[in-house]
Amino acid sequence: MILHKEISDAELRKRIREKEVSAAGNIKLKIYGKLNCRSGKRMKRENRVFFKNIQEAIHNGFRPCGHCLRNEYNKYLKVEGTRSRPGR
Repeated sequence: MILHKEISDAELRKRIREKEVSAAGNIKLKIYGKLNCRSGKRMKRENRVFFKNIQEAIHNGFRPCGHCLRNEYNKYLKVEGTRSRPGR
């Protein structure tokens, strides 16, 4: 996980071009999504983090974005919904 506030824009662009970064997230909300997500582009720099891949985001406890990863988010809701309901 790379904190946006600890990396320059030039270094970030380089890592994206070299496929070292493929997802972004909000560290406070624990949400990850695509690099071009409209919600992600609005978040504050100090809250933004980057991941090599989605598996890294999930490993760090992040959930999918409901905007740019709608299908993954719906699957996440189904799984989390069954976990939080006793007797299911």
